[in-house]
Amino acid sequence: MLCAGVLSGCVTMQNKPASGPALLPGDPLAPSQVTPSEALAIAEIYSRHSWRPFARNILHGRDPAGIQVDTPDIGYRPESGRNGWWVPGEANAGIPYKWGGFDDPAAFDQAIAAGRAAGDVSSPAKRLADNAAVSTRAAGVDCSGFVSRCLKLPAVHDSAQLPSLCDSLPGPGQLRPGDLLNIPRKHVILFAGWARPDHSWIYFYETGGIPDWKPALKEAPLAALMDLGYQPLRYRGMAHEAVPSGKEVLTRAVRSRAIAIPNPVVGDP
Repeated sequence: MLCAGVLSGCVTMQNKPASGPALLPGDPLAPSQVTPSEALAIAEIYSRHSWRPFARNILHGRDPAGIQVDTPDIGYRPESGRNGWWVPGEANAGIPYKWGGFDDPAAFDQAIAAGRAAGDVSSPAKRLADNAAVSTRAAGVDCSGFVSRCLKLPAVHDSAQLPSLCDSLPGPGQLRPGDLLNIPRKHVILFAGWARPDHSWIYFYETGGIPDWKPALKEAPLAALMDLGYQPLRYRGMAHEAVPSGKEVLTRAVRSRAIAIPNPVVGDP
């Protein structure tokens, strides 16, 4: 059974994890306190959460407020090629992308049981409309909602707001697990570790990026990501080692599931 308390307090800050050096707490004035292990564990929960939708959770059309909704179900096959993935009537893994979404797993499950649309993909029209394109009839999580949950923030902060809670890093070489790569008003991803000994590739969690409309662990060339305009940030409430040890947070089993993205793009359309 999934421990939903990971998002509400059952995972707590540990000054000295059982298998690692002591951690110094983050800025006490930050809106939340989180460790790198906690942030990545929450990301894993979102990427592997099991749920069973039905045909009533599919919507391709206007919601009662007139907002266009397109769920990323298996029948969604747009001209852009960013196809849907979840299958009605079957157990699916991963909470689907929803424009403007900030649901935790429990809220998502309740919404699906109530017949809400399972996800709502991004589009140029939604980007143009911004918050006016957020449907209350759909459930899921978007890129900034996902990262905000991973940081245990009490409220969602979008990619334009997250920098106000973070310190800019001198360069991507200073990235540590739990840090962010952010492009304001476009996309944000969660750094999860180095995927190559020479630090040429990174592991990261994101939702809304290729290949599927759901959270996943991925690996990609760091230089290619930086060329897209990502800015390395460190959340002020993130615990940290007094002296960086270079110890990986991701287990080998989790790293083995990473999706290779050799030619990354900036998140959702």
